[in-house]
Amino acid sequence: QITEARAQGRIGIVPADPLMTVRLFCDIGGTGARADAFAMWAAQFVGLEVRVLNHYEAVGQPLAAHVTWLREQGYTPDRAQIWLPHDGASNEKVYDVSYASALKEVGYKVTVVPNQGPGAAKSRVEAARRLFPAIRFNESTTTGGLGALGWYHERKDPIRGIGLGPEHDWASHSADAFGLMCIAHEPPTGPKP
Repeated sequence: QITEARAQGRIGIVPADPLMTVRLFCDIGGTGARADAFAMWAAQFVGLEVRVLNHYEAVGQPLAAHVTWLREQGYTPDRAQIWLPHDGASNEKVYDVSYASALKEVGYKVTVVPNQGPGAAKSRVEAARRLFPAIRFNESTTTGGLGALGWYHERKDPIRGIGLGPEHDWASHSADAFGLMCIAHEPPTGPKP
């Protein structure tokens, strides 16, 4: 799908609409040398189209480093909103703070996307596959993220030859944040209350 997007001219120069909110979709990591990466995609939803403006990834950095990057990019609380996965609401045990509460404390509107339950990774992948034809990428600021999406793959059992779900490696954090964006873009399905 990335090759097709490039052939169709959907990877190139994609400017931000200055009048629209920037939506930031995260996969949270931790601090420390062995922590998972913190990944984030910046996008604007323009009708049915998704304009992916930027990608960010850092390993082992405190939340302050991520907030600094947001401000340097102009993604201030008055112009941007943040979406976190379900564990973004979990409090850290020593300081009793969560990513969601800390980001709200510095002024951001934060939405925590509920856990999709069993099969959540597959749901993100399928949502991304469905939405991908409507996505445009600003190439100069999303190259690293596009590389992660291109590498993201299924883990296989070599003996039985069956899939075991997405591989948890360097690409999975950016891919999970991208999938969160796609889940958030899709309207909820099912019976109305």
